Amino acid sequence: MTDNQETQDAAAEDTSPSGSATLPLRQPCERLSCHKSSVCSRSYFVVVMVFFHVYIINVIALLFYVHYNSGQEDASRSRDAPSSSHQRPESRRPPSKDEFQRDISLPRIEGIRVGHVQKVSLVSGRLHEMRTLSLKPLLFEIPGFLSEDECRVVMQLAQLKGLMESQLMVQDGQEELARELNLSPEEIFNLLDINQDGQLQLHEVYVSLWTERHNGIWLTPENLQEIYAGLKADKDGNGLLSLEEFRLLSNDAFQRFLLQRGVKRSQLVRNSRHTWLYQGKGAHQVLQDIKERVIRLTRLPPTLVDLSEPLQVVRYEEGGHYHAHHDSGPVYPETACTHTRLAANASTPFETSCRYITVLFYLNSVDGGGETAFPVADNRTYDEVSLIQNDVDLLDTRRNCDKSNLRVKPTKGTAVFWYNYLSDGRGWVGEQDEYALHGGCMVTHGTKWVANKWINIDPDYQRQARYQQLVSQQPEEEEGDDEDLTMNTGIQSPSIHQDL
Repeated sequence: MTDNQETQDAAAEDTSPSGSATLPLRQPCERLSCHKSSVCSRSYFVVVMVFFHVYIINVIALLFYVHYNSGQEDASRSRDAPSSSHQRPESRRPPSKDEFQRDISLPRIEGIRVGHVQKVSLVSGRLHEMRTLSLKPLLFEIPGFLSEDECRVVMQLAQLKGLMESQLMVQDGQEELARELNLSPEEIFNLLDINQDGQLQLHEVYVSLWTERHNGIWLTPENLQEIYAGLKADKDGNGLLSLEEFRLLSNDAFQRFLLQRGVKRSQLVRNSRHTWLYQGKGAHQVLQDIKERVIRLTRLPPTLVDLSEPLQVVRYEEGGHYHAHHDSGPVYPETACTHTRLAANASTPFETSCRYITVLFYLNSVDGGGETAFPVADNRTYDEVSLIQNDVDLLDTRRNCDKSNLRVKPTKGTAVFWYNYLSDGRGWVGEQDEYALHGGCMVTHGTKWVANKWINIDPDYQRQARYQQLVSQQPEEEEGDDEDLTMNTGIQSPSIHQDL
């Protein structure tokens, strides 16, 4: 046996200090390496499984969420859907006020600033320029809105139908007015007495509605003095009316004097002739094209435009004018819009034409005068009393058109449009824009032809929605039969749409 073999045998037989035999030891590096690999594998497996289960749970939760929401929407649609697809429209019950949810928002074009020009697409293959003329009211001008041929056709259609007097004198004296308003002469006197001094000054009577505005006659201070003298109302000749003297104007004495004296056309609030042209189904193609262009311009839902007034065509001869006015009046809780009267309370005491937008078309260029005047456009403030100062009446378009803040010269084919109401801040019609006061300056040379397209929208959304549903339930009339449509549906008749 060699020395090496003896040494190995001795190492194999070596014992621990206690004397027990021990197994041969593995190399430390080999043992640690094997242990690390095992632990890493198990940790990696656990992490992967945890992430996998979390992912599966999230997917399942998402599927449940989508399924639940889809079920809710289907149930909602089922409740809103009619019970039968072939149910007759007229058999449906008119919905209550609470059933109409606001689902329409009225777009409103931004003016940006006076003089701002923006491009608008009104006809295929062409862009029109729209220029901001004022911000109060929001007023725009679009040159070339109508072609020369379209202007000619509209004027010819109006002549073919026939034009009527635009201003009819209402034979109302103080007594009739008192009955209408349920006021006594004493109460009227007190209302007219602005400074409450117990006497009526000429200026106080002049600015009152019962003299010059209410009966359709425009009177100057000189006219009033002449009338006072003719009626011998001002007995002491001091230019003031006491209550006793005011009573002399009752029993229609004021109106009778005007009839005996005669009223000139120049003394009317409006001196023109007009007619109405239907633009619905079956109308002349030019009229339908203009309506479609208006829809594009205003960006309003077509239904609102379709249910608005027909196109009004107006002719002003030399000397013709229209004193400053608002196309629409303020709407109060006790006031109903004329076009939605079908859906309004029958006991509503007052009506007004709710014309949200006015679109005015110039059908010819005028040789002299005839501008559209906006007396207080872009004024810092609006004060009705300040419209008449120092014997200058800004409402008088025969005398004081040149004193208006803004005048638009009539040019063939040009259109101007403005908003008569402000926004309510929630996408619907708000309060009346008093700055929309406007009038037609006197035509000094030639003839003036214009057309008006008014878009009627009730500031009361619920009433507008009920009105539209009532109209939709009416049987469809024959094409182009606008008179039958008016009688059967109650949609605007030209006779009730005189300018305010």
